[in-house]
Amino acid sequence: MTRSTTSGTWADKGLMRFLAAPPPAERLDDTTVAKRYPKLRLQVFLGIFIGYAGYYLVRNNVPLVATILRDEEGFTTLGLGIITNAVLVAYGLSKFLSAIVSDRSSARLFLPIGLALSAVANLFIGFMPGIGASVAFFAVVMIFNGFVQGMGWPPSGRTLVHWFSTSERGSKTALWNVAHNIGGAGSGALAGLALATFGNWQAAFWFPGIVCLVIAVIAFVLLRDTPESEGLPPIEEFRNDPAPVESDAADESASTWETVNRYVIRNATMVKLALANVFVYTLRYGVLVWAPVYLADERGASLGEGIAGFSLFELAGIPGTLLCGYISDRVFRGRRSPAGITFLIGVFLAVLVYWLSPVEWPIGVSYAALVVIGGLIYGPVMLIGLQALDLSPRKVAGTAAGFTGLFGYVLGATLASTGIGLSVHNFGWDTTFVLILACVLLAIAFMYSVGRDEKAMRERKLAERV
Repeated sequence: MTRSTTSGTWADKGLMRFLAAPPPAERLDDTTVAKRYPKLRLQVFLGIFIGYAGYYLVRNNVPLVATILRDEEGFTTLGLGIITNAVLVAYGLSKFLSAIVSDRSSARLFLPIGLALSAVANLFIGFMPGIGASVAFFAVVMIFNGFVQGMGWPPSGRTLVHWFSTSERGSKTALWNVAHNIGGAGSGALAGLALATFGNWQAAFWFPGIVCLVIAVIAFVLLRDTPESEGLPPIEEFRNDPAPVESDAADESASTWETVNRYVIRNATMVKLALANVFVYTLRYGVLVWAPVYLADERGASLGEGIAGFSLFELAGIPGTLLCGYISDRVFRGRRSPAGITFLIGVFLAVLVYWLSPVEWPIGVSYAALVVIGGLIYGPVMLIGLQALDLSPRKVAGTAAGFTGLFGYVLGATLASTGIGLSVHNFGWDTTFVLILACVLLAIAFMYSVGRDEKAMRERKLAERV
């Protein structure tokens, strides 16, 4: 990622000067560095963890009240899919564009501002009269929400790259990734509390919105930009742990687009990683977003039981993500793809149980299948983002992760929301689950190909050291 020394150029262009990354501060003495560095590393990690969990509280609460919108407001299954798709596609586009901006902006400002704007969008949905009468109006507001939601991941990735070195980044990224699940499960809990307390679906939006305004302030207080901006040495110097991939000297004078084009867009491995993300995200959101509706339609679940399934899926991702990070580091010695493939095979089997379990069986069987799917799918979700960071130079690491996210959210979200909504509407759940299982197999195929590239890169680096 770009160092803070580029912030002057960024500001000179007049592009959102208030977001420009701060310049390097005067280097502190060694004693102060030794004391201050560990404290700030913990502090900024808490900042991106709490802040990103907050993003999930207000990302897309439509699935949590989908049955109410369908029964009380008259929304069709396809209409609900369109609304859900609107926020996810906007998020995917924004994640890529925001990553380009974020690589040159202050993480301390970028993340909290995006969260605050998303909270405002949810407040608007909660208090705007008549918004439930129009799918188009609802979708427009969710497009705005999705766009500002894209301001969460890039500064988090930037922070991980600048404050944590290569040898520790796998475990730290896995731990940070748990914020996805804390926030996702928290959204269900907050929505359930709001529905029970206030008795209307609008509360599932404005109540989390108020909570997230507070979280945005907390994130701003905790976050810092780069170590250099605090008078500290680069993390590679502090931990004596050089980056595995870095741009060469010629790239220092290259434009942002030239660097992105070379290391991201025209990088075959990165493209395959992005395609794998399409099908991983189709699985993730295809099961999660439609869980309340599927459980209601096929298992006779109540609204509360549907929300419980949604939350269980998210909570299961916590141990699953941590286990996947541990396995990729210890069992597969830093090779991410084999761990991801192992988890995807488990997802395939769990989806079969979720789909084919007889209606007469207790709903606990469906819950158990959701727990397994949620526990396993977040491993590949985390690993693909980590691979994008690992397999690209620091200068464009955030953009590389945004590129894979662009594919995952724009294409994967379309398949998971509008695509599945259309499939269920026209062909029913059986055909839909066949398509979901096909996505598992395609995700495995692309991850296998990326794994071969990853292995070849490691062998080349070992040969260079001999």
